[in-house]
Amino acid sequence: MKKTKALTVLSVCVLLACAAVFLLTAGDRPFKDLDAAEIASADVHLTPPDKTVQITDTEELAEYLKDIVIYREDSSYTEYDGQGVTFTLTMQDGTQIEAAPYQPFFILNGVGYKTSYEPCEALSNYANRLLNAEDA
Repeated sequence: MKKTKALTVLSVCVLLACAAVFLLTAGDRPFKDLDAAEIASADVHLTPPDKTVQITDTEELAEYLKDIVIYREDSSYTEYDGQGVTFTLTMQDGTQIEAAPYQPFFILNGVGYKTSYEPCEALSNYANRLLNAEDA
């Protein structure tokens, strides 16, 4: 009887621990419902080379943003070095959103979050392709 009770308690503890790990690692997709038609205008600023590029294809931008996954808030991105890429979106309702992929972080309106690497890297690469196309 004691062995069965101990096994039941242990099983419940393992399940609770698994649930806690899942909840702590589950990500959020802040742009999952973004429709390109909601974006009135957009640009991206890259530093270096300290240039801003107007984005004319908001469909492609929206697709990249939909893939972004953020996790827990983390302000340690300020300790990292690298190219700064900041997308500024002006929405149809007049609000502005600043989004900056900065692997392994994503900065959304000035708040840093841990992020999934691949979607964030794809967004940074997209910004550099836009810069290269404008320079060509």
